[in-house]
Amino acid sequence: MSKSPKGGAPRTRNAQSKKGGARKDNGPKRGFSAKRDTRDNRDQREARNPRDTRGGKKDSAAATRPNRRDQTRSAPATTVVEPIVREHKPTSARFTTPASVLPVMVEMNGWDDYALLDMGHGQKLERYGRYKLIRPEAQAMGAPRLPESEWKSADAIFTGDVEEEGPGRWKFANQVDEIWQMKYGPATFNGQFMSFRHVGVFPEQAAHWDWVGEQIKKADRPLKVLNLFGYTGMASLLPAALGAQVTHVDASKKAIVWARENQELSGLEDKPIRWICDDAMKFVEREVRRGNTYDGIILDPPKYGRGPNGEVWDFFESVPHMLACVRKLLSPNAQFLLMSSYAIRASFLSSHELMRECLDGLPGTIESGELAIRELDGPRLLSTSLFSRWSAPENNKAEGA
Repeated sequence: MSKSPKGGAPRTRNAQSKKGGARKDNGPKRGFSAKRDTRDNRDQREARNPRDTRGGKKDSAAATRPNRRDQTRSAPATTVVEPIVREHKPTSARFTTPASVLPVMVEMNGWDDYALLDMGHGQKLERYGRYKLIRPEAQAMGAPRLPESEWKSADAIFTGDVEEEGPGRWKFANQVDEIWQMKYGPATFNGQFMSFRHVGVFPEQAAHWDWVGEQIKKADRPLKVLNLFGYTGMASLLPAALGAQVTHVDASKKAIVWARENQELSGLEDKPIRWICDDAMKFVEREVRRGNTYDGIILDPPKYGRGPNGEVWDFFESVPHMLACVRKLLSPNAQFLLMSSYAIRASFLSSHELMRECLDGLPGTIESGELAIRELDGPRLLSTSLFSRWSAPENNKAEGA
């Protein structure tokens, strides 16, 4: 068993409940995001005409008001709807640079502490360190290939909402540690059972971590790297271990604390990582005004989210402006830009064209496609996300950046 992050006694979960005793199952609790917004009803109430229609003396105006049946009904007044005006960005008509490569299928084959064991019937069986977990997976539409006994040997199963961020609960078949450690390369990180099916790492991103590492090595110089929506810090720790100076931004204080614990576990406390709890959009806008630039930028935005002060993030509404700002943050000798997307309604072609527009005129190459996990000892792939990524040419003369 592992110790808690604060150095206390080891914490465990067992098959009955979090505290070890039986309890009544009242179903999943409603999260803060599920609170009802009654503002529309309030506005409707305020819009009503507060007339007294239940007796009493009417005012003189009401007494002389003509009967509505005798009036000729006029056409309703037209409402002028102001169009949403967005900046028109002049671009070269042919998008001659950067070059385009698509579609690209990037596979992640697992590593010592992670494997996709099987999938099917809307679920996936995975190994995280020493534990086998079952989690919902809408894209696992086929049938499982392993025998049922393998699935029954899982240590924990997540039940509840099938949406990626839907609430639910973990059920434990065996006694497990509340927090356990895993490794990837020079980074050690905590796994933890969270209320939204996650355990603190998106393992498919290992393929992108490796690609970022290749770009840093190719540059052969210290790079300034910005990691937006940095979560628990794997995409910050690994570049820092290669000598990059990293700025990590996430709107969640808990995620920042978790990432710093991972830094300590990895023995990378001496590496230059700046941890910032802030709304990603506000941060990049301030960086543009300050004139700061970066040699590499990583974005892993959610479909929907809120900043620390209630700022709303919507992928389809926010990404165009975000990428326009990010373009201004690329240094004259920038090496790479990586954006992944879990917004399933999108297409890698959509993000590809948006990135081409934002990086119009830069040398180098944009690749776009899907990121997938390969089954352990199996022929199947599980699609997890979409991505677009730009890399500088070999000579790295990014003029016009």
